Amino acid sequence: MTSSFEYPGFPAPRVSDAERDLALGRLREGAALGKLSHDTFLRRMELALVARRAEDLAVLTADLQSRRGTESPWTRRLFGWVGRASAVSVGVRKAWHAERLPKLLLPHPSALPLAIGRDPGNGLRLTHETVSRAHAELSLRDGLWVLRDLGSANGTTVNGRRVTGSAVVREGDEIGFGRMTFRLSLD
Repeated sequence: MTSSFEYPGFPAPRVSDAERDLALGRLREGAALGKLSHDTFLRRMELALVARRAEDLAVLTADLQSRRGTESPWTRRLFGWVGRASAVSVGVRKAWHAERLPKLLLPHPSALPLAIGRDPGNGLRLTHETVSRAHAELSLRDGLWVLRDLGSANGTTVNGRRVTGSAVVREGDEIGFGRMTFRLSLD
């Protein structure tokens, strides 16, 4: 069985801004109506902002039914205020976290796969105790960067999700090896 996070044969279509805005509106409405706790609302907003597929957004709002058109003008304004305040706090939190992460430069495309781990023979040696000797490998396949976990004890993650097998990565993705986390960069 192949999970959606493993190396795909072709890239999945990105979520449109309209789809993301619709999902964010449903989440704001659900929070305002008391259908979501504050913590659940914030977590789902974060997930909606980083979602890459429409199915990911649908999962976040599946338990919320939209009542658009039935609310009063005051309720619509309240949703707007809550949404703007939430978006600012989520955006600040993401920006603060993203800037604090050290960059990991993608290797030159003609280079061999980059071996990552604690062993001195690796192209990228990480000495943290949560990193395995042969932890992961980063390579270019068919024009896509692929991160492959090599059976590490503490796992490899991409944008907070554990990699089982291989995962396609892009510039700006947050990747982790054990408890060490980096932001992928081209420069």
